[in-house]
Amino acid sequence: MSSEVFSANTTADGGIDWAEKRYLIIDDFVGIRQLLRESLRNLGAKHIDQASSGGEAMVLLSKTRYDVVLCDYNLGDGKNGQQVLEEARIRNLMLPSSVWLMVSAEKSVESVMGAAEHQPDAYIIKPITEGVLLTRLNRVWIKKQVFSEIDQAFADKDYLRAAKLCQDQVAHHPLHAIDLLRMKATLLLKAGETEQAGVVYEQVLQDRDYNWARCGLGKIRMAAGDLEAARMMFQAVIADNRFYIDAFDQLAQSFQLQGKTEESFDVLQKAAKLSPNSVPRQRSLGQTALKLGNIPVAEKAFRKCIEIGEFSVRKTVDAYLGLARVCGQKNDTKEAIRLLNAAVHQFGGDQVTLRAKITEGLVYHESGDFRRARKSGDELEAMLADDVRQRPDTETCLDMATLLFAVGVKEAPVHLLQYVTRNNHDNTVLLDDVQKIFDRARMSDEGAELIKEARMEAAEMMNRGVLLWKTGKLAEAIDWMRTARRALPHNMRILFNSAQIIISALQQNGYERGLADEAIGVLMHVDAIAPGQQRFAQLMEQLAMLAPVSGVVAAAAASEYEAANGPVPESTRFTSS
Repeated sequence: MSSEVFSANTTADGGIDWAEKRYLIIDDFVGIRQLLRESLRNLGAKHIDQASSGGEAMVLLSKTRYDVVLCDYNLGDGKNGQQVLEEARIRNLMLPSSVWLMVSAEKSVESVMGAAEHQPDAYIIKPITEGVLLTRLNRVWIKKQVFSEIDQAFADKDYLRAAKLCQDQVAHHPLHAIDLLRMKATLLLKAGETEQAGVVYEQVLQDRDYNWARCGLGKIRMAAGDLEAARMMFQAVIADNRFYIDAFDQLAQSFQLQGKTEESFDVLQKAAKLSPNSVPRQRSLGQTALKLGNIPVAEKAFRKCIEIGEFSVRKTVDAYLGLARVCGQKNDTKEAIRLLNAAVHQFGGDQVTLRAKITEGLVYHESGDFRRARKSGDELEAMLADDVRQRPDTETCLDMATLLFAVGVKEAPVHLLQYVTRNNHDNTVLLDDVQKIFDRARMSDEGAELIKEARMEAAEMMNRGVLLWKTGKLAEAIDWMRTARRALPHNMRILFNSAQIIISALQQNGYERGLADEAIGVLMHVDAIAPGQQRFAQLMEQLAMLAPVSGVVAAAAASEYEAANGPVPESTRFTSS
């Protein structure tokens, strides 16, 4: 099969056929675009699109799967090349076999490292000649086409099948075995198969001491709770290559998980100095500095986060809320309120409005304005009462409960913490945090009893659906799990069991598009809440096998879900069984 793939992409004399491929040139200078277009035409290219800005590029990338993208780093106002590449990767607008060449006159370390974090296939410094372009294209294209058979499984989010295809290709293309094994390990991690991914990393490290493989093993150790082993691995990678930025981020996280906030802060500062144009990194630095009470660093990090996030897909309301907290600490409540209003205006939505109101209350409370803090608490209580069916994410619920208790409200935060408990009834780490909030509110014994009751309610709700399923009452089980999902929309066990019961019905009664779409919707919701779950990958593979044409219907349903709900966001990760 692999020989057929290559024959479709090569000419009779064995060279690469550049004629029928689709190209996108992204550059804000028309002269450069024309030069690159002529160079591609001299290679025989027929299908060449052009974009003069990052925004225009994203529109084209959303409509067409390009084989080759030539992108400048500096694109004038709006998104730069790094941000275009970042969004294309996050939104899966490029397949594994697609080629992305960053073409730029920018030579600064922070620019090159910022772009490299999102893995372009090559970074070419201007001026660029036709010969250099052809050499780079040939080299990268041959290497990338090894992944062409993996593309569809990757697009279908069938990561386990894609990982198997990687292994199959190792035998056909031993020269590219390392790249295939790296992709296989990445796919296994996406599928939640950490043990299998670890085997791949160990296999690679037997041949050569690759930093990416050591970093991958460190991530697996960290996920398994072996934080000291993970720390040592990340530190060893940094000692070997002080520019391996992912190891800094992972080391900082390992320190956070160990409760070593100061050590995490030091690592994040070094990482942000090396590569400052990362929104998540600046956000983490700001939040860690705020936790330590280092107001100058927190302020600088949050302001940088807002600046670089302006045109980034990772633009985050957390930077505005964090900076507002900083202003509150500096007794500049006027600036804090201005930032909160800006956050609501720019991001919109009930959840942002709710989080802004919580932060407003915390700002007033921390600055000693207890009257206004209580007023914010009363308004929050009213917002919750308006629609008792809607609840924010877990972190927001915990923050809100903390504030409401602090300003003297009791009933509303109790309901919030019970809701969190029901949605995370088997997450012992999170439930410890819930108990600590009750402890601070001087409700230790009462809180422990409330947690116990809420856990039992969630378990009973889940078990009723499972019992209906096990006794063969599939239709009733599906209906009951719909009710359970509405009541507990973030309970991972209920979501997974709901999808599993639907799949059982499809296996038993035959394929039905509507039910399959419902299962896909449930699983996409799971993937948004907590990416990288093993059971997610397993159920997606089962759905793909049930579809009339394997994977096609599942992929279509997933695409429809993302079209309606937007790309899967970076979300708070929960521990779940």
